[in-house]
Amino acid sequence: QVQLVESGGGLVQAGGSLRLSCAASGRTFSSYTMGWFRQAPGKEREFVAAISWSGDRTYYADSVKGRFTSSRDNAKNTVYLQMNSLKPEDTAVYYCAADFKGGITTTPRRYDYWGQGTQVTVSS
Repeated sequence: QVQLVESGGGLVQAGGSLRLSCAASGRTFSSYTMGWFRQAPGKEREFVAAISWSGDRTYYADSVKGRFTSSRDNAKNTVYLQMNSLKPEDTAVYYCAADFKGGITTTPRRYDYWGQGTQVTVSS
């Protein structure tokens, strides 16, 4: 069993920055891929970013590429999402998720565990 807890969300003006954290407990953190997803009201959950178990591979949605950066600290069992140049369309609940199957995927159903989400609101 894995527990994931996101933090760092909040209200920020357009052009600002936030850093989300996702703390994991349970199974060995360094053994799984971590993903970030977001869901805006009335919309489906969408992929944002993913990072391999070692942190040497990352993948981003086109909508956030160049603005968001994912990293992880396996010693702290924590993954991060640094979000810069935020836009109102980035407003959503952000979720972290864990995938034990290896590789990097953008498909939500592939992920095994999910956090409860943290709200990010970007004002114009």
